[in-house]
This record gives sequence, C-alpha cells and structure tokens, in this order.
Amino acid sequence: MPWYLRLGLSIAQRRAGRELLPAQLLAWYPRAAVSSALLEALVAHHDGRLDERMLKLVRMAVSFTVNCPFCIGLNSLGWESVMSSAELEAVQGRSLDSFSSREQLAIEYARLASATPLSIPPAFGARMAAAFTPRELVVLATTIAQVNYWARLASGLGE
Repeated sequence: MPWYLRLGLSIAQRRAGRELLPAQLLAWYPRAAVSSALLEALVAHHDGRLDERMLKLVRMAVSFTVNCPFCIGLNSLGWESVMSSAELEAVQGRSLDSFSSREQLAIEYARLASATPLSIPPAFGARMAAAFTPRELVVLATTIAQVNYWARLASGLGE
C-alpha cells in the first residue's frame, strides 16, 4: 500500500475508532481510494441552518433505509449528543412526530432518495423546495448520495 494511503487509512480508522475494511480494500485501486477519501473529507458537517443534528439525522436515515451495518455503525457514532433514544428509534423507521417539520422532511427525503427504485414525487419535491434553499437541497442531496456511495461500496466489497 502506498505511504499516503497508509497515512490516510490510519487517520480515518483513528477517527472512526475501528478498522475500516472498505477503505483498506480500496487500496487495491489507489485512484478509487484517493477519490473516496476526497469525497469523505469534503462532505458537509454543518452548513447554515443544516446543523450537525440535521445532517446526522439524514446520514442515519439513509444508513437504516439501505440497511448497511457499516454505515449504521459509522453514522451513528455520537448519536446521543444530538438526539434522544426515542428519536433514534424514529430515525430507524418509526413515527417522526418528535422532529421539527424541516427535520421530518429531510429524513423523508433521505428515505425516498435511498429507496430502490428511486422515486421522489413532484409534490414532495415542491415541499422540499419551499422548506429548504437551493444550497441546502444540494447539501442534503450530496450527503444522501455520499452515504449511499459508502453503503453500496461496503456491500459490494462484502462488508
């Protein structure tokens, strides 16, 4: 494994607090490893009104929707600092009543954009456009896509 991938993997595993098999396997194709690391490094963790809580809710909703144990483990780290146990259960597919209307929309968007086949009804898209700025929609969509990328990659590599 090239030195720069060993260094990046070491940093990523230290942050995650666990071994990251998909990242290790990516070392077989360094271009994929570097591009995946860049994607992860540039993902939003806070952007305006899309705070850490909102983005964690979205990441967790995607992880549970696609049923990715690797993603659930990583995206659930520190959940207790941003939500209650009841909210954790709700993100897993139960009623979203305890969340704000924007959080409910974001979680539902994460679920819809992670379902197969992908289908977002126009009326739902209009509700999203009314509740979120264009920039926020892009941040939400790319956050959802990022978790879906890792879910598909981890599953495809046997994780």
